[in-house]
Amino acid sequence: MAVPSPPISEKSELRAAGLERRRNFARSLTPELRSDLENKLARLLLPHLIEARVIAAYHPLKDEISPYPLLDQLGPGQQAVLPWFGGRDERMLWRAAPAVEPSPWGVLQPAADSPAFAPDVVVVPFVLADRHGTRIGHGKGHYDRALSHLREHGRVFTVGIGWESQLVDERLNPDPWDVPLDAVATPREFVSCR
Repeated sequence: MAVPSPPISEKSELRAAGLERRRNFARSLTPELRSDLENKLARLLLPHLIEARVIAAYHPLKDEISPYPLLDQLGPGQQAVLPWFGGRDERMLWRAAPAVEPSPWGVLQPAADSPAFAPDVVVVPFVLADRHGTRIGHGKGHYDRALSHLREHGRVFTVGIGWESQLVDERLNPDPWDVPLDAVATPREFVSCR
């Protein structure tokens, strides 16, 4: 049975509440505790990425959990890539890290001449996510479009990451275009959603 999507106002309210929750939690952390939590997340995720060759992550916004401790611990033969946009209306691509120049939105991204890759794992930020793989992001649809494109062309493993306060027990109602995550992780736990 299909579950109807929440009204836009409900999803917008959930997003706003999730952003506030994320902001409050991140700003309550000392730099040492934040680093410790991000390293715990990396240690939790690494065993799930042993077979991966190209791991896509993201350059974090101020209050987002950073995937850099994970990327810093990738093994030989593993390539870290980050989102890259040629323009605001273009599909997200992944180029070899590091993030060195501003994207169309001002967030750092790899250089335009960095090699492009198709990832086999995508580490996805979320504003809120449930234990079934439904995520609420910032509402622009970049990840849903990019993940849908990747899945049309082969298998890709997706794992959403966030602070523990962003993982909710209640089920979120996905929109038809939402691409479900294969797993979600916080510094405390890894949840398989498939």
